[in-house]
Amino acid sequence: MDKNFIETYGDARLPRYTSYPTAPRFSAAIGVGTYGDWLAAIPTREAVSLYLHIPFCRSMCWYCGCHTSITQKDQPILDYLEVLKREVRAVGTAAKRHLRVGNVHFGGGTPTIMEAAEFLDLMAFLQQNFDFSPAAEVAVEIDPRTLRAEMIAALGQAGVNRASLGVQSFDPVVQKAINRIQTAEQTEDAAKGLRRTGVDSINFDLIYGLPHQTVRSCVETAQTAIAMRPDRFAVFGYAHIPAFKKHQRMIDEAALPGASERNAQAEAIAETLVAAGYQRIGLDHFALPEDELSLAQRQGRLHRNFQGYTTDACKTLIGLGASAIGRTAEGYAQNEVAIGQYAQHVASGRLATAKGYRLTAEDRLRAAVIERLMCDFRADLHGIAGEHGFDPEVLLDANTMLERLKGDGVVDLEDGMLTVKPDHRFLIRSVAACFDAYLAEAGRTYSKVA
Repeated sequence: MDKNFIETYGDARLPRYTSYPTAPRFSAAIGVGTYGDWLAAIPTREAVSLYLHIPFCRSMCWYCGCHTSITQKDQPILDYLEVLKREVRAVGTAAKRHLRVGNVHFGGGTPTIMEAAEFLDLMAFLQQNFDFSPAAEVAVEIDPRTLRAEMIAALGQAGVNRASLGVQSFDPVVQKAINRIQTAEQTEDAAKGLRRTGVDSINFDLIYGLPHQTVRSCVETAQTAIAMRPDRFAVFGYAHIPAFKKHQRMIDEAALPGASERNAQAEAIAETLVAAGYQRIGLDHFALPEDELSLAQRQGRLHRNFQGYTTDACKTLIGLGASAIGRTAEGYAQNEVAIGQYAQHVASGRLATAKGYRLTAEDRLRAAVIERLMCDFRADLHGIAGEHGFDPEVLLDANTMLERLKGDGVVDLEDGMLTVKPDHRFLIRSVAACFDAYLAEAGRTYSKVA
């Protein structure tokens, strides 16, 4: 990897583009009434996806960037689940019917922090209030350190067919520095137990750029994880934002790797996974060749949403729980972030929407271009513009960022087809940013994005 390119582009803190526009564009102009209208406008037979946020953990991992709270008691969790059910009813009231569901994703926090009986009760409640497709995909994020046999059995009984296990790093020095001690044995036992109970697909999350992490320790973690043969990997770079996440102040900044080292770690993990037979999916995912994610990439039907790369083609995502973000054909809606404020909204019988964003026609055009770039490393600018009723010059005129990338040999643009060269795919976020009309408004520059 060319060090000059890393120094020029690689240190730019650009969005991961799991949505467009990105969350900083959300405002209080989108509230309960608007989101309710959007829910009511969902076509009758159109399947939707559900995302349920469970914002609780037993201990804080110092690298964490999620909205979560630490509790050793069960009562706050029980109270929250009751509020979550009330929000489900409010969504049904706004939609005026039972919506058809094709995908469900439990995120957190630690969704499996609840008791097995509570998870089964919540799933039964969802099935009573939504029209689940027989082939619905149900995915759960899991902390292997706290996963018990009773919960594994409940996941199987509830029809969960995809699980994502947090691993991050198996290096004990790194684990101590991030306050997450987790053995390979704990992880393997969790994966094996899930498979025995019928959870067909297992994903491992890995992180690079952590304190005291090296290329060697990243490779060793990847090799240990590969031996457990998960179906997928998601490999993320640690984002150090102690001004927003105060617990990250516990991390020794002097122990964090620099931009070149971070990129070396990312590529070393990627090379290790590819050598073991995994296919690289977009920016940061890897999957076995027969996995649905690999098939979707080969067939040009890969998508990207708040959970990363996915085969989920639903146009509507309903976010449930504190801080959860939903998406409809009209725009985005985010719930109150603080659990107390979220609960107050729902207790009044309303939706919990705090802010959001209404999409314009040009937003939809740019979102389509960015998604194809992030998924395929290429985008037919002329074709996509035509589909959305725009002249391609809307995307190309005075696009100095794109001209710079072309001049540096990062991309090719021929007959409207923009292609990222294979050796420079690690710069895909920089390419996607060329089509982000709001980057400058957010106080960002191309070479250094705050």
